[in-house]
Amino acid sequence: MKKLSYLFVLAGLIFLGFGGYQLVMTKINEKASLTEAKEIISNQPSKNLDQKELSFPNKFNPETGETVGILHIPKLESDLPIVEGTDEDELDHGVGHYRGTAYPLQNDQIVLSGHRDTVFRRMGELELGDILTVQLAYGDFSYEIVDTKVVSADDRTVIVPTAPDEVLTVTTCYPFSYIGSAPDRYIITALPVEKK
Repeated sequence: MKKLSYLFVLAGLIFLGFGGYQLVMTKINEKASLTEAKEIISNQPSKNLDQKELSFPNKFNPETGETVGILHIPKLESDLPIVEGTDEDELDHGVGHYRGTAYPLQNDQIVLSGHRDTVFRRMGELELGDILTVQLAYGDFSYEIVDTKVVSADDRTVIVPTAPDEVLTVTTCYPFSYIGSAPDRYIITALPVEKK
């Protein structure tokens, strides 16, 4: 019986050690991606242009895994790297841009996803009216949160074309404090804010 209890303790320590290692590696990857993203947006040629003067660049077609920009969340004082793709490899580096959805100035739905226990662990603090800003090499684009909802994990109706309207949809697992594979998704819908 004593050997069995030692075995359980050892298994628990291994489990905790592996989880801690994964969390540390995710933080290291996220920090590296954020540094890369800051370099990308620091050279914005259009920093002083009005949003109406900006246009979507023809050569902007990021590869899966490529860092493309920053999701700035003023209320949370948070800058999160945006990486192309939403598989585990990409989400371990930051917020994933759902491949096949739009980017700002493409006048369609933009979908960003992230893990609730890393980049989006404070998303439940956001409220209607809060601002999310997508910072890319070709400009900064702000969106105001107009709706939040919880849907089932297998509900794909939240990813739909919205053309000609630009809509930012942000998704993460829910409940936020759930241990294991969460059964639901928390969805934030935000609309463009006109620069004045």
